[in-house]
Amino acid sequence: MPVRTTGGTGPVATTKPAPQETDETVRNETTEPVADKGPGPDEARHPSPDEARHPSPDEARHLNSPLLLTLLLLTAVMLQGPIRGALSAPVMQSWMTVFVAVMVQALPFLVLGVLLSAAIAVFVPPSFFARALPKRPALAVPVAGVAGAVLPGCECASVPVAGALVRRGVTPAAALAFLLSAPAINPIVLTATAVAFPGNPEMVLARFVASLLVACTMGWLWHRVGRTDWLRPPDRPSYEGQGKGAAFWGSVRHDVTHAGGFLVVGAMAAATLKAVVPEEWLRAAAGNPVFSVLALAVLAVLLSICSEADAFVAASLTQFSLTARLTFLVVGPMIDLKLFAMQAGTFGRAFALRFAPATFALAVVVSALTGTVLL
Repeated sequence: MPVRTTGGTGPVATTKPAPQETDETVRNETTEPVADKGPGPDEARHPSPDEARHPSPDEARHLNSPLLLTLLLLTAVMLQGPIRGALSAPVMQSWMTVFVAVMVQALPFLVLGVLLSAAIAVFVPPSFFARALPKRPALAVPVAGVAGAVLPGCECASVPVAGALVRRGVTPAAALAFLLSAPAINPIVLTATAVAFPGNPEMVLARFVASLLVACTMGWLWHRVGRTDWLRPPDRPSYEGQGKGAAFWGSVRHDVTHAGGFLVVGAMAAATLKAVVPEEWLRAAAGNPVFSVLALAVLAVLLSICSEADAFVAASLTQFSLTARLTFLVVGPMIDLKLFAMQAGTFGRAFALRFAPATFALAVVVSALTGTVLL
């Protein structure tokens, strides 16, 4: 232990023993940053060895994505013979035809719905909806259902618009009534129905009445038994502090990416089921009045045809009765595979698992009753 003396004969002054330096102390002293010394130029340019050995998750994904893409391309090149043979099979040809048809029909209207959704979210003040709709949900539901006639789009457009209405404070019952009525009673759809059934103009009235009844009934049903925790829309990025133009395009990019992914999933499922369902089943079901209604209801769900085009498909199913074809026209715009996927992505899976079966059952019953009375 060192000592310090004040002179040759003076008293000896001892100092306190210095604290023993342990490995932990050395590590702490070497790793703690010095307050008055910033990193030098070389340190700023070159990461430490630990950082080089342990990249962040974002960096790891960035580094691995080109490698995965390269491996995928190499695998496709090596297996191009079997892949070409599989794609040339009749089943795959039918699958690709249905998939491309669903995407081509739905994508323009999805973009239209996304643009309307972004415009509602950015440019329309919440007070507008409070003034436009009745305060009582029981009255707001039919008003919103009739307002669905002003949206010239299909079901892919109505889903993001209904989501925007809920986010802007519209009661969910009214927004859901709009979601169901808009793709079925707008002028384009009713005009297409009249053109597809020139000898049966009553089909236009029957489709309008049945679709509006289902939409309003589902809105009222949600108001009575629906729960808030079933309706869980996904988190959206905040655009506060940005200009309206930047917020608008930011909302468009978010909704196209989000809803477009679910549209692709739904189109793939529809194409898969269409390719494997035997046509003989349809011919066998057409001879029974009850089975014919159920068969075309299920077929509407599986085919996932855009509401602007479904009337021409229904008109071609001449082996089925008008009531069965009306069921096809009422069920399709309200619930099909791509719609289920988009509703789950917009409002949450818990909502879609309850709302879709109830909508399907009600649409089948109401369309069958309407067809019996009007057709």
